[in-house]
Order: sequence, then structure tokens, then C-alpha cells
Amino acid sequence: MADTAIDQVNQSYDEANKTQKNVFDLESFVGDLTVEEDACSDDISLEGLQLELEECKDDNVVTNILSKGVKLREYTKGVENNLRQVELDSIQEYIKESDNLVSLHEQIRDCDNILSQMETLLSGFQAEIGSISADIKVLQEKSMDMGLKLKNRKVAESKLAKFVEEIIVPPRMIDIIVDGEVNDEYLRTLEILSKKLVVVEVDPMIKNSKALKDVQPELEKLRQKAVSKVYDFLVQKLHALRKPKTNIQILQQSVLLKYKYVISFLKDHSKEVYNEVRTAYIDTMNKVLGAHFRAYIQALEKLQLDIATSSDLIGVEARSSGLFLRGREPLKNRSAVFALGDRIKILKEVDEPALIPHIAEASSIKYPYEVLFRSMHKLLMDTATSEYNFCDDFFGEESMFYEIFAGPFAVIDEHFNSILPNSYDAIGLMLMILIIHQHQLIMSRRRIPCLDSYLDKVNIALWPRFKMVFDMHLSSLRNANVKTLWEDDVHPHYVMRRYAEFTASLIHLNVEYGDGQLDLNLERLRMAIDDLLIKLAKTFSKAKSQTVFLINNYDMTISVLKEAGPEGGKILVHFEDLLKSNTALFVEELLAEHFSQLIKFVKTRGSEDLSSNPDRPITVAEVEPLVKDFASRWKAAIELMHKDVITSFSNFLCGMEILRAALTQLLLYYTRLSDCIKRIVGGSALNKDLVSISSIMYEIRKYSRTF
Repeated sequence: MADTAIDQVNQSYDEANKTQKNVFDLESFVGDLTVEEDACSDDISLEGLQLELEECKDDNVVTNILSKGVKLREYTKGVENNLRQVELDSIQEYIKESDNLVSLHEQIRDCDNILSQMETLLSGFQAEIGSISADIKVLQEKSMDMGLKLKNRKVAESKLAKFVEEIIVPPRMIDIIVDGEVNDEYLRTLEILSKKLVVVEVDPMIKNSKALKDVQPELEKLRQKAVSKVYDFLVQKLHALRKPKTNIQILQQSVLLKYKYVISFLKDHSKEVYNEVRTAYIDTMNKVLGAHFRAYIQALEKLQLDIATSSDLIGVEARSSGLFLRGREPLKNRSAVFALGDRIKILKEVDEPALIPHIAEASSIKYPYEVLFRSMHKLLMDTATSEYNFCDDFFGEESMFYEIFAGPFAVIDEHFNSILPNSYDAIGLMLMILIIHQHQLIMSRRRIPCLDSYLDKVNIALWPRFKMVFDMHLSSLRNANVKTLWEDDVHPHYVMRRYAEFTASLIHLNVEYGDGQLDLNLERLRMAIDDLLIKLAKTFSKAKSQTVFLINNYDMTISVLKEAGPEGGKILVHFEDLLKSNTALFVEELLAEHFSQLIKFVKTRGSEDLSSNPDRPITVAEVEPLVKDFASRWKAAIELMHKDVITSFSNFLCGMEILRAALTQLLLYYTRLSDCIKRIVGGSALNKDLVSISSIMYEIRKYSRTF
């Protein structure tokens, strides 16, 4: 209210002094104050007034008053009057509102009474709530206590129930173990018994309980009964394996594997009996599989086709001599001994089912040994895979396999050791090496390692034998008797054909295997046949016959190597180079027979420059006999050359190629002769006797059409 009054005073004062300046002049105000109001006042000190005025300079009210130049006493009186008037107005307002104030006082007093009653009521309610809270706390404590007791009882009940379940021997279990048959229910009961036997040995609570003394004898009796029963059951099944014509794999997979838990039971609760069963199974399968393989091998031996003997070598003479002749065809007509032919099909049938001997015997078919070898090892792989997996699944012991297969391995080794020293079939040995290699890959894909050492052993045995037989072929070429091998025939020699087929076969087989040592051995063989062929060629009296003989043999070798496949490599290139050089030699020899003077002239004087030898120029008289001789018989000579080629070369295509090369060379010689005549003085006189180049080309094309 004081603030309101002050504002009113200021407002009224402002209205009375509207015309005064609004700018506050401190010095003039102080001067006025000193002169008019305070000049006669000796008690008032003005010390510090300047400082106070500076401090009040920012106060809006003081600044407003001072800026208007109003006297302080007058201003104070005005303010007091206003305050007094405001006070009076306020008193009048209070008097007017007195009735209302009385009524308000009475209402406040009534509220105080009501609030007092409410306070009493709430105090009582608070006391009751406190009592209920105490009761709830007591109940909560009782509930927690009961919950803890319940939890402890449940734990005790669980342990007790587990204890009772593990130690109790139900009558039904006793009936099944003692009187039941070994079936699926018996196996389930056996598992329960096994768990009880393990628990009473491991669980310390059961081990120290008094109840165990009553139950343990009964459990021991059940264990002994179960062991006895499953032992008799397994022995009975093992005896079934020994019966003739029993399918061992089916019996193992469909019968024994269903009861593999009994083996686990014996392992855990009767190690001695388990060892007896294990030994019995090993002994049974060892004898059964050994007998099966022995019978199978004996049946296969009846199907064996003998391919080669120790005398079936590349460099051995074909004609039989002596008192003891073999009752079969001469080796000359038996080139299949060295040719691969259809025998390579066996490599595409490596994983085919094994031969069934009685079916093959009924059809009277004989097989090379590598077919029987593949069949025997295919049966071995399948049997070993089945037995290895069964030992792992049924007994849980992979090592048993090697004890079981000691018998079959011995039977196979006995057979193989009797066959291998008498094997002289290098192609068959190489095929067996490749078969073993592919069998190793098959077993690797099956992830069955049980035959690794055996297959390695067979492979190690085959390579030295192959090397020995190969060296026998090599020695037969190096030590060959040229006189006995030579035949007065320029056509391909049977020794060279044997070599070509033998080499082509081994090259083809080595493509996939890639044995570098075999390549080196083939190179040694190639050098030996080169030497022998040169010796055979030299036995011909005529140089031309020697060349024809070499060409025929080289051409035949190239054809055989190409027929075998595109893998001839360095050996093929070697014989192609020899064929090319000998063909060029034969062409010169053939042309020399019919046109020796013409060739001699062209080679010696045909390329001379007339100006370089003026003392001995080429004259018409010198070349005229050559021109007339050629013109008179060139067609007849070409016909004779054609007949000669036809009769000399066994390969018609090769002969025609050689004839075409000879005619082309003849054309070159005659062209050079014609060019020489053009440079001779007076050579135009011989134009009437010259044969036109087009005529010669026509004859060449005529024989080319025949070609």
C-alpha cells in the first residue's frame, strides 16, 4: 500500500510540474540547496552529500524528483498528505467490511473445530493401520518360513525319489532280465540295469546308504544273469555267420547292429566276457572271410587267359625253332600281346561290381589277369569297407579290422605271390598299377584308411616286376640277332610293329598316371629300336631298299602312335623327323634312277652364271640330249615311278605322298633346266623339244587325283 501511495504522490506531483525541465542538473540543485534551505542551518553537515547523490543517481524515483527541481520539504509534505489520505481511505474500507470479517472469523473457528475432529479420527485410523502392518509383517515372516520349509521338503523329496528310483529293483525288470528274450524291450531294460550298476558304484550317497546292502546282491545277480544271457545270444549269432551261403553284410547290418548295446554293456560290466566275444568274432570272421576269398580266387583262376610268357618279347624271333614248339600261333601273328586294344576299358570299369565266377564260367569267357585282379580287389574293397564300418559301429574298435583281415590278406598274398613272378605281360602289369592307383583314390573318397598299407604294398610289388619285364623287352632289342630277325621284305618288320604297339600302349596308359621314370625307360627303348632298325636296314644290299624299309617302319610306327592318341610327345616327333629325312632321301634316289643325267647337270651346271665361266660355256649340244631324252620318256618314267612306289610302300597314302613329293621335285629340276636353256646362246632352237611346264603339272595333278 505504501508503494501505491508513493506512486499516487508521484503522479500528482508530475501533473503539477509538467512544464519543468526533465534534465537533472546536479550542480545547480546542490547550489540551490545550499543557498536557500541550508544557509542558516549550522547543525546540518553536508559532508558526503555528493557521494550519496552519486549513489542515488540511478534510482528512478530520486532521479525523477531531482530532475523536476522540487523542494524536498514540499515533496515530503505532499507524500505525507497522500499517505494520510490513503490511510483514512483504508480505514473506511475496513469499517465497511467489518461484518464480513466477523463472518469470516466465525467460519474459521468452525473449520478449526471440524479439523480438530478430523485429526482425532485420523489419529485413530493411523493407530489401526500400524496394528495391521505389524500383523502383516508377522504373516510375511511366517509365509517365508513356510516357503523355505516347502523348498527344503521338495529338495529332500527329489533326492529321496531319485535315490529310491536308482536303488530300487522293480519286479518287472527282474522278470525281463531273467526270463525275457533278447529283444528291444530287453535292451531297454539292460540300459536301466547298467545305469543302476554305475550309480551304486559312483554316487557316494547311495554307496554309503544302508539300503545298498539289501539291493547290491540282487543287482549283482541280475548283472551276472544279463552277462550270461547276452553272451549266449551273441555266440548264437556268431555261429550263424559260419553257415554256408550266409550273406554276412546283411546279417551284420540288419541283426547284429540292432543289438550293439549289448557290446557296450559287456564292455562296462564284464570286460572278460567282452574279450571272449571279441576274440570269438575275430576268429569267426577271419576264417569265414579267408575261406570266401580263397574260394573266390580259385574260381577266378579258372577264368584266366594267359597273355604272355617269358619268350613273348619285342626282340624275340617270331619263327619257333627247336624240338619243343608251343602249341599256339607264332608270335608274329600275335601282336595283341603288345597292343593295348580293348584292355583299356578295364580302367573305366574299376568301380564296377566284381565278377561272378560261375556266370562267367558258364559263358566260357576267359579274361586277362588284370580283369581278375580288378575284380578280386573290388571285392576286397567292398568287404573291407563294410567290415571296417561294422567294427567301428558295433565294437567301437577300428583296430579289430586288421586282426580280422589277417586271414583274407594271407590268402590274397599267397595267390598274388604265385602269380606275379610268372607274369611277363608288361601291359597287364601297367594296367594293374593304374587299377591299384584308382582303388586308392576310391578308398580315399570313402574315407576308409584300412587298406592303405595293403594297397601300397601291392603297388610296391608291381613296379619292380613291371621294370623287370620292361628291361627284358629292352634287352631283347639290344641283344637281338639281326641275321635271324632279317627278312627280305621292305614292308614293316614285326619287331617294329611290336615296339610301336607296346610304346603306344604305355604312353597312353601313362598320360593320366604321369610317371616320369616310365618316360625315361621309353626313351631307352626308343634308342634300342633305332639301333636295331638301322642294323636290319643295312642287311639290304641296295641303298634304295634300305631307305624304303626305314620309311615303311617309321610310317607304320607313326600311324600306330597316332591311333593310340595325341600323347606321342617326343617319341612321335622323333619318328616324324626320321620319316621326313628318309622320304627326302628316297625321292632323290627314285629320281636318280630315271633322270640321273638331268639331275646331275642341274646340280652341277644348271645354276652357273654364263659370264662367270666364259672358257667353258654351256652349249646347245650339251643340253640337247638331255632335253630330247626327257621329252621321249618322261611319261613312261613317271608311270614306272608310280608302280615302284605302289609296290614299295605298304601304306598307300604314304606312297602317294612320296610320289607327289618326287614329281614336285622333278618339276623343280626340269624348271631349272628350262631356265638354263633360256640363257644359252641358240637355246631357242630346243624349244620345240621342251615339254611344257603345264603338261608336267597336268600329270602331277592326275596322280594327285589318284592320291
